[in-house]
Amino acid sequence: MSRQPKHRPERLAALIKETLADALMTELKDPRVGFITITGVSVTADASHATVRVSVMGSEEEKARSIEGLNSAKGFLRTYLAQHLSLRTTPELHFRLDRSLEHARRIDELLAQIKREESQS
Repeated sequence: MSRQPKHRPERLAALIKETLADALMTELKDPRVGFITITGVSVTADASHATVRVSVMGSEEEKARSIEGLNSAKGFLRTYLAQHLSLRTTPELHFRLDRSLEHARRIDELLAQIKREESQS
């Protein structure tokens, strides 16, 4: 029984990220899916599941609609991956909203506010 190299999931995640980004730009026509950026992909060791983290511009309602649109397009996107990547099995896709950019912006705002308050004292 051969063992897969430990770096394979990372390479596969990078390929999935690139291929899905292409599909979102050129193939997916769902109006619910707004301006989406794929911020990361993580793949399980057996490559049966892939978690796709996405950042969505817009209100909370627009973000929810975009995730809903992505979830309804899972089958299409999985088929697209199967057609463009040579894989024994195509991973099941799970979409998660990535709020790290929002958190970073909020931290920057708080730090700037603290700096202003210190300079006024």
